[in-house]
Amino acid sequence: MSVDPTKQRQSLPAPATWGTEGPNGLRDLILLSIAMFEGRDEEDVLHLAMAAVASLAPCTAEAGYLRGEDGWVRAPDERDGAPGTDLDDQVAALGAEDGIVRVPGRNWCEAIALRPAGTTIGYLVVSAATRISDEEHFLIRALAQQTSAALGNAAGRRAEREHASALRRAHHDRGKAIAQLRESVAELEFQKSVHEGLSQASAESEEGIADMVRAFTGLPVAIEDPFGNLRVWSGPGRPDPYPEPGLVRHEQEVHSGMRRAGPVRAGSRLTCIAQHRGKVFGTISLIDPGRTAGAHEEFVLDHACVALALEMSHQRRLAETELRLRRELVEDLIIGTDDAGAYARSEAVGHDLHGPHRVVVVQWEDKPTDAVADAVGRSATGLGLKFLLGRRSGTTVLAVQGAAAPHALHEAVAEALDSGAGSVGIGGRADSPAAFPRSYEEAVRASEFRRHSSTPEGATAYDELGFYRILASGEDQRKAEEFVREWLGPLQDYDAEHHTDLVRTLSLYFDCGGNYDTAAAVLMIHRSTLRYRLGRIREVSGHDLSEPDTRLNLHVATRIWQVVDASA
Repeated sequence: MSVDPTKQRQSLPAPATWGTEGPNGLRDLILLSIAMFEGRDEEDVLHLAMAAVASLAPCTAEAGYLRGEDGWVRAPDERDGAPGTDLDDQVAALGAEDGIVRVPGRNWCEAIALRPAGTTIGYLVVSAATRISDEEHFLIRALAQQTSAALGNAAGRRAEREHASALRRAHHDRGKAIAQLRESVAELEFQKSVHEGLSQASAESEEGIADMVRAFTGLPVAIEDPFGNLRVWSGPGRPDPYPEPGLVRHEQEVHSGMRRAGPVRAGSRLTCIAQHRGKVFGTISLIDPGRTAGAHEEFVLDHACVALALEMSHQRRLAETELRLRRELVEDLIIGTDDAGAYARSEAVGHDLHGPHRVVVVQWEDKPTDAVADAVGRSATGLGLKFLLGRRSGTTVLAVQGAAAPHALHEAVAEALDSGAGSVGIGGRADSPAAFPRSYEEAVRASEFRRHSSTPEGATAYDELGFYRILASGEDQRKAEEFVREWLGPLQDYDAEHHTDLVRTLSLYFDCGGNYDTAAAVLMIHRSTLRYRLGRIREVSGHDLSEPDTRLNLHVATRIWQVVDASA
């Protein structure tokens, strides 16, 4: 056992009080025995024995030891000149037997083993200036026997106290275990009712699941598709109109939910992601502005999410089966289809048709259609576009959400195919599926315009054609190019031969309304330099810029030139 060095020792009367005329050994020993059995612990008993040594014989108690976990532990001793650690080593070497030890300055010193029941549990080390008499030695031995008995008694009381404490702990633990068992039974009963309720609700589709969750939690429930659009609301307080989450914020919430298992707190909502085999089908949320939802509510939401994921997965498989029996969604969109059916089918393939889209037509002259479609898909993904991809009449068709990035798409596809011999046409904005056929026709016209221009490789947006949209078809385009050549041909040849910019100068001059100062500033040349160039244009072209009809034809020709040679 360990000995607490801070423990206060039991005070012992001075030796003079033990006898009336010097030491009275037997009486002192009897009084000591009585004191030792007064409910003291082992350390107190040992201190009392050490204090009594001097009253029984002309001896000194050098040290007292009790058995500890790692060997013999010396009792605290505040006397001056207490033996050093050498005494500890000598006692340890005795092997639990009595023995003579050495203490500096003392002619006789003995370590007496304290054995209450045949097992040594301590030592009492006694010394004297000279060897003591047999009678005195008898009293010291008797003191050791009484100390051993008292130590055994103290150890027994300590064991009883520890046993009683262990019983109290066991009783407490038993009560706690019973309480936990009751809680577990109640929790299992609750979970069973949730499983049974959700199993029944699953047969009633998403509405049944939402109603069952509200019944268990008492909180409003919202089920949304993967894009944040409301599918089902159960309970009071439905917003009208329902707020559309920002795309970035919604995607952050979805990705956060996928990284963590179980419901995720997002503001006033506790949301769980309905996903199956790595696919996200939607979300189910408890509307909890007071943050009252606890473990039970999270359990209900988590298991409802599993049921919802299975239900949504089933619905998607049905939609995919329907897709296999019909044309590709993109082809249906550009031909024309109903809005509701288009939204449902696009959701099945993981695309949100809500919001503005543009149709993009891609053609490549020297590459197989499959290779082009694959390169377009990979390039659009790399550019971060959200799109649907299809094919029609040997071309690759994209339905792109938001901005189409046509020039970046052309560059990316050209790099992927290691060929720039392709054209990209972009149709006008389509705000609903019903507008896709018009956007497709515009994309085709823009692509044809690019392919029949003097620079067929690149991207052209229908919105950029301006008045030239009325000419953006094959035969009319050729006539337009002939018109440009008729009015600007000499200037184009002169620019090519002399590396000048007369056509560009004339074009910007007309765009600035014929204002010398404005045109000179745009061209970043001096006003006199502009006058010289315009004079040179008159000489080379043979046209008088002061004639209204001539000015009109030249202006139209430069506008067409701007569109045809935009990449140049």
